[in-house]
Amino acid sequence: MSLVELIAQADERGLAASGLACLDRCVPLLGGDDEILRPLWASLTDGAGAGEWGERLEQARGKLDVAGAEDEAALLAHRMLEAAPAGWAAAEVRLWADACSVASLQIHRLLDTAEDEASSVAARREGRTEGMSPLVAAELRRQIVVLEVLAGHGSAGLRRALEVSTEGRRVLRAVVSRRIRKQG
Repeated sequence: MSLVELIAQADERGLAASGLACLDRCVPLLGGDDEILRPLWASLTDGAGAGEWGERLEQARGKLDVAGAEDEAALLAHRMLEAAPAGWAAAEVRLWADACSVASLQIHRLLDTAEDEASSVAARREGRTEGMSPLVAAELRRQIVVLEVLAGHGSAGLRRALEVSTEGRRVLRAVVSRRIRKQG
């Protein structure tokens, strides 16, 4: 199943986790540490109160330094954070998850040193993967795994979704560090 189809079929929790996972993997571009979004992940569990997501989202926004984001990748990450809905209304969270998916793939495309043969990330999301660059391919796989795990296991899949996100964040942090060293 393509990423577009998985997003179309996901429930609110799956969509919120999908968008959050994309944002979490891009936190290195916003100057955040590995634990900055952990409270938001906790608000996706069954025992969390309805208002916790919105409160924790505002706290995360306050902690992440996005002022002065000048390159395109950092600006895309900033937009993901700013566009996050305060609640889990199906239409809003679906729109956000979809936008985060596109933005995260585009960020990975911008940061990949290998060329991606597709004219846009839309083809990748629809399942056309020939000539895909390695960083974009890995991000696409992570997005698919997060949605599949949550569709198959509900809130019990949150731990695996977080693990997948943590792995992706480490990869992106290494890419960003290497890029800074080359520029400096």
